[in-house]
Amino acid sequence: MLFDLNRYSINDFKHETRQLLTLALPMMLGQIATIAIGVVDTIMAGAAGKADLSAVALGSSVFVTVFITFMGIMAALNPMIAQLFGANKITEVGKTGQQGIWFGIIFGIIGMILMLALIVPLKNYLHMDDYIEAQFGQYLFYVALAMPFALVYQALSAYASSLNRPKPIMWINWAALIINIPLNWLFIFKFNMGGSGAGLATLLIFCFNSLALFCHIWKTPYFQPFGLTQTFRLPELTAQKNIWKLGWAIGLSYFLEVSLFSFIVWLIADLGEDFVAAQQIVGNLNSMVYMIPQAIGSAATVRVGQSIGRQQFARARYISGVSLLSGWILALCTFTLLLTLNQALVGLYTQDASVLHIGASLLIFVGFFQLFDFTQCIASYALRGYKITRVPMVIHAIAFWLLGLFPGYALAYWANMGIYGFWAALILSLASAASALVWYLNKRSLWAMKNRAL
Repeated sequence: MLFDLNRYSINDFKHETRQLLTLALPMMLGQIATIAIGVVDTIMAGAAGKADLSAVALGSSVFVTVFITFMGIMAALNPMIAQLFGANKITEVGKTGQQGIWFGIIFGIIGMILMLALIVPLKNYLHMDDYIEAQFGQYLFYVALAMPFALVYQALSAYASSLNRPKPIMWINWAALIINIPLNWLFIFKFNMGGSGAGLATLLIFCFNSLALFCHIWKTPYFQPFGLTQTFRLPELTAQKNIWKLGWAIGLSYFLEVSLFSFIVWLIADLGEDFVAAQQIVGNLNSMVYMIPQAIGSAATVRVGQSIGRQQFARARYISGVSLLSGWILALCTFTLLLTLNQALVGLYTQDASVLHIGASLLIFVGFFQLFDFTQCIASYALRGYKITRVPMVIHAIAFWLLGLFPGYALAYWANMGIYGFWAALILSLASAASALVWYLNKRSLWAMKNRAL
């Protein structure tokens, strides 16, 4: 049977599922809170007007593309720290975590400069209302300044979660969500900044997140033996190279997926504000749902990485299978909810009849999309636990772009399917990626188990 699930008792399955969900649930709730900040931004910008919503949609698509790409690079810290923790290399855990913070600072500054440099060219590309273009530029300016804080927070999150302490991340993310609401109201409406006020709120939220998590790690006795905050170390070139060597392929995989959605937002701009606004709403909802497989996948990375650190290769393979099976069950539940509540969910964002109709129709496609997205996400995360990142990147490149964006454009404009053509192609691309990644995970986990090596 796939991943040797039949070789273990039902009690083993219950135990491993419980361990997985104990780690995944706080991650999922924390990640949902993070994405909910974007949802709040979208809802409150939409309350300011359709033009503000369109500006935030365009600006957010750029920010999310850069941020998630760099966040993917930072994800290399999870398997690195998890394997060191599993092998009981206490000093190395703290050293790697500190080098991860330096890595986040360096790449955060690079990301900030990149986003600032994009403002003028992208404004020149747009052929929309002057107000939308101005709001877009101001929004992107503020969120660009947030990049260093955002990536330091990712480094600290990877450190804490890989040491089996995801709950503080969850509570900080929910505190940030609550704080974000009055900040948005203050900047968007009270100071009359419009949609760009959401960008300033985002900057302040990431500052809060990074400072709060650092203080928690600093003051909590559990973390002190690892030495993250007890010893100051300058960035070391070898350590930075090691993070980059493992992380660049993950970052590229993230880029290939998120840029697909960002490109769609820009490619449908000519269809009008209604389609841009609907895509932003559906994209928000899809991002919320994606937190479920991402949390299961992140937990799988940690559990698989810790098992490999202990040289338990058969257990690592089994954990991969349990993670996928859990994901399939949750995907079916999500599929059912999206198809039955599509009108109500889109109605939370807007009462504009045109946008509501387009968004509700798109959410049906999103429901089918999840069946494959859960699978490919969890499989790729489990492979990261083995420190395997390049093959998933190649699979994502082929699936997302050759089978996703280009056929989507053809269906949208040559076959006159409009925005629905993009989503039809997305379902095909995710199905292809899911099949390939599950096959490769099964092959490599079996090889590692038989040879007791990576």
